[in-house]
Amino acid sequence: MTATTVDTASAPAPTEKRAVAAVSPKTPIVLAVVLALYALLLALAPHEGDARFHLSSPGDFVVLPTIIVPGMATAWVCGAVGLVVLLFALLRYRARRTVPLWATTIYAAALLVGFLAWASAGSPRDLSIVGLLSGAVVLCVPIVYGALGGVVGERAGVVNIAIEGQLLAGAFVAAIIGSLTNSPWAGLVGAVLASSLVALVLGLFAITYRVQQVIVGVVLNVLVIGITSFLYSQVLVPNTELLNSTTRFARVPIPFLERIPIIGPVLFNQTIVVYLMFVIVFVVWFALYRTRWGLRLRAVGEHPKAADTVGIDVVRTRYRALLVAGAIAGIGGSFYTVVSINQFNREMTAGAGFIALAAVIFGKWDPLRAALAGLLFGFATNLQNVLSVVGSPVPSQFMLMLPYVVTLLAVAGLVGRSRAPAADGVPYVKE
Repeated sequence: MTATTVDTASAPAPTEKRAVAAVSPKTPIVLAVVLALYALLLALAPHEGDARFHLSSPGDFVVLPTIIVPGMATAWVCGAVGLVVLLFALLRYRARRTVPLWATTIYAAALLVGFLAWASAGSPRDLSIVGLLSGAVVLCVPIVYGALGGVVGERAGVVNIAIEGQLLAGAFVAAIIGSLTNSPWAGLVGAVLASSLVALVLGLFAITYRVQQVIVGVVLNVLVIGITSFLYSQVLVPNTELLNSTTRFARVPIPFLERIPIIGPVLFNQTIVVYLMFVIVFVVWFALYRTRWGLRLRAVGEHPKAADTVGIDVVRTRYRALLVAGAIAGIGGSFYTVVSINQFNREMTAGAGFIALAAVIFGKWDPLRAALAGLLFGFATNLQNVLSVVGSPVPSQFMLMLPYVVTLLAVAGLVGRSRAPAADGVPYVKE
């Protein structure tokens, strides 16, 4: 028997596996398109004059001076900053590296300042930065609450399309209970219960009967809109003084902090619902990432079969998550009738629940990022109000669609790569 020898020196070396990062060109493309539209706006519609940015409010510790800058020159300089960031993004893409968040933040801030300078140039009125930011915080409240509810539900594996219906149900019940009791706190509790009931119905069909979750959410939205619209016209309108005239939460200024320039009036002179929003954002983040409940919830949303194997009750966990999500969304719904105005109107949420869903995706299913996305959408909504006050040449129709344009851009390009929980929308069948 002849022994066979193998020349190890001549044997081919094993092929090394190299990890190649897949970098999407979406961000550079979106930055280029937005910058091109921005430059086209400045070129085709020059708006001469000075822009005046008012930074202080009465009662501040330090009265900041009004900043006066040439409108068009400032706009073009900001456009040049945006161009530098775009070139940086292109170089990063060629090097197969992602664009960092700080770069897109500088890009967005530069174009925003340039747009404000162009829009307010030549206006006899100052553009109030405090009013712009304070209004953005107020308008983002229902969106942030809805987004937090969406994050909790989808982290557990249930697509919560019914956020719109939960906000609307909360606003409706808050108006009735707040009017009957003459207490905004009672209205707030009623909103939480009503929204949780909508979430319970969603869970019944989506978890127990395993109906397609998107369809259930859409049907619930239509159902809540129909019920509240019918009851509004048949019950609330004939009995406005008794059933649809609430007492609103008053602003609660925090001593000393409210007098800090710019951020004082924006963050520390708000209602209890706004302060509660700041607290709940942190609580949801802490509960998801620092508690056993959050670990189990995320396990159920990622791999329910494995979670079941180690003794986690998947069905119970998902139900609890939906009830928590509904309660959070209910607080956002109460904002409409016990904070913003003192009565309920037909379909007054105006699609805030769907923008909250976009904030969930934009925030990559993270409570802190989703809250910041909600703030962005609130800022876009308030921008139309501020620019109309200073007499901006931008058509009102364009400003009305601005929040939805920001939503599309955020979800389509600026968000980067997003991955939903692996079991999101997938009903669990115990084997």
